[in-house]
Order: sequence, then C-alpha cells, then structure tokens
Amino acid sequence: MSAEQSVVIAAQGVNKIFNPGTDEEVIALQDINLNVDSGEFISLVGPSGCGKSTLMRLLADLLQPSSGDLLINGKSPRAARLDRDYGMVFQAATLYDWRSVTKNVQLPLEVMGYAKDVRQKRAREMLEMVELSAFAEHYPWQLSGGMQQRVSIARALAFDPSILLMDEPFGALDEFTRERMNMELLRIWEQTGKTIIFVTHSISEAIFLSNRIVVMSPRPGRITKIVNNDLPYPRDFKTRGDPAYHNMVAEVRELLRDAIGSGSPGAARVPSPPHQE
Repeated sequence: MSAEQSVVIAAQGVNKIFNPGTDEEVIALQDINLNVDSGEFISLVGPSGCGKSTLMRLLADLLQPSSGDLLINGKSPRAARLDRDYGMVFQAATLYDWRSVTKNVQLPLEVMGYAKDVRQKRAREMLEMVELSAFAEHYPWQLSGGMQQRVSIARALAFDPSILLMDEPFGALDEFTRERMNMELLRIWEQTGKTIIFVTHSISEAIFLSNRIVVMSPRPGRITKIVNNDLPYPRDFKTRGDPAYHNMVAEVRELLRDAIGSGSPGAARVPSPPHQE
C-alpha cells in the first residue's frame, strides 16, 4: 500500500463558523490540517470549547465545514457516511432499553437489510470480542455503565467500518472502570486494526491510548501541535508507572498551557485533577 493510499482522513484548511455574518458569529475551527493513516489511533485533546467534538461531527457528516477540504477514504464525509465507512460511539451509550443486548448490536445491520442469520452471527462475534457473550439476552438497564459502552462499541463495529469515531466515550465512568475500558479498547483496536479517532479531556488517557495526540487551542480551535507517542505497545497498567509516560503527560500538559496562554482572553486553565494525571 502506498503512503497516499494509506491516508484515510485528510483535512486541509478546514474552517467551521457558526452563525456567519451575524452578531452571534462563532469561529469554532480555524485552518485545521490533519492527515490520519489507516490503523492509527489518534486522540484529540484541548480545553472545553476548543472544537474537538465539532471536528468529530464534521467527520461524521453531522455538521458541514464552512470552508476547506475534508475527505474520508478519498470521499466526502456524506459519501463516507452513506458507504458506512465509519461507526460512532458517543459519551452516552444510547442503547434502546426495550431491546436486548443482542438486538441492540444487530440494529445497524437490520437498518442495512442484512439477513437474520447474518445479523445473529455478527452480533455473537461482536459480543464475544467485547467479552459480553454471557449478557447477550440481558437488557441495557441490567448492565453497568462500562458494560453498556462495550455494547455501544460492539454495535458501532457490527457492520465492519474501517474507522471508529469516539467522542468522549468514557467521560462519565468512574476512574477504575475508565482505566479498564482503556485496556479493553486497546485490545479491540489491536485485534481489529481499525482507525480510531478519540476525543478526550484527559491527557493521561490520550497518552495511554494513542499513536499521536492532536493538541488543540481554545476557540477558535486550531491544531497547535501533533505529538508522536513512542510508548511501546502492548500497553497495560504498568505503562502508567513508566517515567516516559509521566514525561509525556507533562509535555502535553505544558503544550496545552502554552496554547491556552496564547489563545483567547479569559480561556479556562487546563484542569489537572490528580486522579487523571
């Protein structure tokens, strides 16, 4: 595969302006340039309101750029959505309480018209991958928050997209469950080889998971630095005790502080709660 063919997400000069030409105009994203290669794990970090989720929604065709070029697998986000090139996982699991776990995982396959036996087989495979086979006939309200998010990931992967978009999927979980979900996600990523774009407020989470960390400035959101992460895979709980890991946490935190210091007046400081860092 050539270098050109390996690029699955290409953003060049992307801008997003809400309410343009009015008193309520907001420049959410400014001059975003980013290439993502097949199989990469990329995290977007930055202060609240910097446009991380806006960029994710542009990729998912939930919003459209005001200007610039944005391609997914060489096509527009709309074409990529229609071709089912990506699955998406939100902060809330957004499962249907009246459908069993299996039926929730099967839902996108039902919408796409897959035969019943194919849906059942694929759901079994996905639930096995997220280690929830024993809960196939349970309902979402019978599961913990972490288990619900694993069902959400299984559903997003059910139709075998090449890209997984994840918008703060573990933000509402307690610290212990969040760390376990980080481990689960790395296992799934290494098993499937999917390209993952991951939004998080946690510097430590971004560094634990990612090949590269995209550091963004306060609004208008710009990419101020892309940090290569050379920590070896596989990563586990021992990784968080590695001096190289802590050095990288400090490096990214300093980059964020610099970005905020040069950003818009009154921007919030980077939160550094001890349990996250």
